[in-house]
Amino acid sequence: MALVATAGLTACAGGSMSAGSAGQEGDPSTITFWSNHPGSSRDTELALIEEFEKQNPDLDVELVTAGSNYEEVAQRFNAALAGGDLPDVVVASDVTWFNFALNEATTPLEDLWQENNIDAESYVDTLRDDYEYNGKHYGVPYARSTNLMYWNTDDLQAAGLPTDRGPETWQEFDQWAQKIKADLNKPALTIPDGSNYLDWYFQGMVWAFDGAYSDEWTPTFTSPGTIEAGKFLQDQVRKGHVEISTDPTVAFGNGNVSGLLQSTGSLGGLNKSATVPFITTFLPGPSPSAATGGAGLAIPNGISDERKANAVKFADFMTNEENTITFSQATGYMPVRKDAVTNPREEQFLNENPNARTAIEQLGENTQPQDYARVFVPGGGQRIGAALDRITIGNEDVETVFDELNKETEQVVKRDIEPKL
Repeated sequence: MALVATAGLTACAGGSMSAGSAGQEGDPSTITFWSNHPGSSRDTELALIEEFEKQNPDLDVELVTAGSNYEEVAQRFNAALAGGDLPDVVVASDVTWFNFALNEATTPLEDLWQENNIDAESYVDTLRDDYEYNGKHYGVPYARSTNLMYWNTDDLQAAGLPTDRGPETWQEFDQWAQKIKADLNKPALTIPDGSNYLDWYFQGMVWAFDGAYSDEWTPTFTSPGTIEAGKFLQDQVRKGHVEISTDPTVAFGNGNVSGLLQSTGSLGGLNKSATVPFITTFLPGPSPSAATGGAGLAIPNGISDERKANAVKFADFMTNEENTITFSQATGYMPVRKDAVTNPREEQFLNENPNARTAIEQLGENTQPQDYARVFVPGGGQRIGAALDRITIGNEDVETVFDELNKETEQVVKRDIEPKL
């Protein structure tokens, strides 16, 4: 049950090949870090790397832009497993890490932690155990998030709605949306399309309607609650209450819509770019109605032991108490070490930036592990996202689309998962 994130590629990462020999060569004194710079974090990553090199003058770090998103990084890593040069540390998302672990492409970390005196218990338990499979951990939390709602407080006030909270249920959201549309003539909420993680955001809505994507490995897209959630989403789009956008943060930040459903990792950018005042809130309930997400740092299995030792030292540094505070304050992601939240620097920041506190509070009060059908089944997120585009943008029949999605997911589980478990 600790499996909380995973396999998003259409083809199994690493396929049936062994990752044992690829990438063994390489200068062990140079750590190659493959990242997509989550939350526009490249400058922050470079600053942290510079400090690491000062503290470790015998080691150099090469930061490589391995893709523009998590999927592109995973695709590049997958290609390297076929015979290319492997990195020492790679960003692995909630829908990519598990497939690599299942195919033994990444290294279990327990022995490396022990050999290098790294305290894995200092990570937030829920976030650390998101990378656990068969009693071993295949990554450490790095850019971790939950999905949040962002609300333009000027719009809420103009529509006569509370300005200090979000809607408590999706039914109350519908009531809010009616007032916003009538009084302000704009959509209440903008959300990304199916190619930009709508499958992640919609998962919380499904839970709030007492549905799920799956019961462990059994798909449940045709369950009553899941169908009801799909019809609700489709109806909100039809009414003009919800707008599907390819760039929802811009639409919200410019004031074109009243609300935004996005990752907490968008907070740092919105603080800089938004032209409207806003608050962050939990997703509508009943609880739990939000998913954890984001990415961790993994170490390839097919590199030398010396490279692995340096890699785990670097991953520990990038996510230590001080650096997870620096990273989270710059991006909006959550701190991943237990002591970070009570660190005086972080306490002061949260008191001055209450919007950043929402994700931390929601983690303990309104989240649960993601459904296997999204995070463990190869291509799960992309498959669900395409189905959601069909019912929202394409306005297709929800029951028909979800029935096809259910059958396809069953086939992938039988073909790609069951033989390896």
